[in-house]
Amino acid sequence: MVYDPRMPAREVCVLAYQIERWAAEKPDDIAFIFYGGEKWTWAQTLDLTRRAAKGLRDLGVKKGDHVLSWQPNNREAVLTWFALNYLGAVYVPVNTAYKGLLLEHVVKLSDAVVMVCHADLANRLEDIDTGLLRDVIITNGEASLAKHTTHPAMTLSPDVGLSEIPDVIEPWDTQYIIFTSGTTGPSKAVLSSYAQGYSMGPEAWENIDETDRTLVNLPMFHVGGTVFFIIALARGGSCFLDTHFKTDEFWQTVRENETTLTCLLGAMIPFLLKLPPGNHDKDHPLKKACCVPWSEETMAMGRRYGIDMRTTFNMTEVSSPMVSDSYPPDAGTCGKVRNGVEARVVDENDCEVAPGETGELILRTDRPWAMNHGYYKNPKATAEAWRNGWFHTGDAFKYDDKGYFYFVDRIKDAIRRRGENISSFEVEAEVNAFADAGEVAAIPVPSELGEDEVMVVVAPAAGKTVEPMELFRYLEPRMAHFMLPRYIRVVDELPKTPTQKVQKHLLKDDGITADTWDREAEGIIVRREKIGG
Repeated sequence: MVYDPRMPAREVCVLAYQIERWAAEKPDDIAFIFYGGEKWTWAQTLDLTRRAAKGLRDLGVKKGDHVLSWQPNNREAVLTWFALNYLGAVYVPVNTAYKGLLLEHVVKLSDAVVMVCHADLANRLEDIDTGLLRDVIITNGEASLAKHTTHPAMTLSPDVGLSEIPDVIEPWDTQYIIFTSGTTGPSKAVLSSYAQGYSMGPEAWENIDETDRTLVNLPMFHVGGTVFFIIALARGGSCFLDTHFKTDEFWQTVRENETTLTCLLGAMIPFLLKLPPGNHDKDHPLKKACCVPWSEETMAMGRRYGIDMRTTFNMTEVSSPMVSDSYPPDAGTCGKVRNGVEARVVDENDCEVAPGETGELILRTDRPWAMNHGYYKNPKATAEAWRNGWFHTGDAFKYDDKGYFYFVDRIKDAIRRRGENISSFEVEAEVNAFADAGEVAAIPVPSELGEDEVMVVVAPAAGKTVEPMELFRYLEPRMAHFMLPRYIRVVDELPKTPTQKVQKHLLKDDGITADTWDREAEGIIVRREKIGG
């Protein structure tokens, strides 16, 4: 065996040791601030983490166990994550919008016996098969469940905490499992180590240091919210955790919490750019922002507000392989490939295409542990993604002779809406459960906000008819709000190849036709369900 000195030490990348370190070196410095005003110093963070870890251990949680965390952005979500990792257990966050079949899939696939669950979400567990799940800790209120043993929130705050980390935790151990959208099948569970998180965050973002306080308004069940906590834990910086992005409160939040860094995605940027200009546009502490996608609007916003703007390409499975310098020159770029990463743009045979041509982006690193270590209980998908020694992203890219890479489109069958990757497979599964539906295709159609809207094309079952409003009302309680179709089109049959594969490209070419039902035209507005009052 050859020793690789680039493997980060435990104290550098493993959460339990990081918290111990900062609590010893700067106990009174602010580490985390939560919406509503609660603040934790590093000393308090360690104390609260040790107490919650003791409560979880008393329920039987140990190193390597998978534990579900089903909570919005709040202190309890952070506490759950930190306590699990202090034990060496695996943190498995769940999207708060999930319900029905999608929720059932992720709960069963997790193999979790214990869940920490917000009270407002608990009743969704009653209608599904929850697999091995036995114990549910209820936070932020009360709830009773017929099929599970429930425990109060105080379970995470015993009088006395653990005195030390109970087991040795290594950089290559699994830190968390995050579910990513399925393509031709159900959502996959990405196995991520501490070393991968460190490579994705601190190693990739060298311009972030201990003086930065990050405004985190992306959900913690996504890697986009998780990675900035990982950077703060590694650097000894701090985070303000917001509940969600709010255009009219954004700058007030930045000023009141003295945040210096944030991440802006998709529609956030045009929303902020449309705010009325004023004399105080540059009177704020925000110095840096990571922005995706990179556009003329992004550059205009940065210059207006005086922010160092950069962009990136990342996904749950990889480790920020591309990070730009400040203000890359061309719209659409994701930056250049960073040191230690190799990227190729290839055709269907994995042969590299010429500059300017479009192909699939594939990646590898000179440190295999710097990327995911597979999809949990899905060796077929793991083998498919890791073909020929490269990770296949499923994204169409092109590159130029200056080394800049440009995102073109998704090869995989997914829809992008409001920062969420939506599996068309999962949308179709819910629609197929409607008794009168025969064949179904879910496709993206352009949104006025620069992302996608969800459209469902349905061919009724033999002898049946499908009324769009009736179908929508059927789907409404069963699907996450961001997955609900805006458009429904009923056709006699779906276009197919000679081998009976649905030709979605033809449906995409047709787009929104005169006979397409539009829920917004019917006055139906779908909003995110507010968790926590």
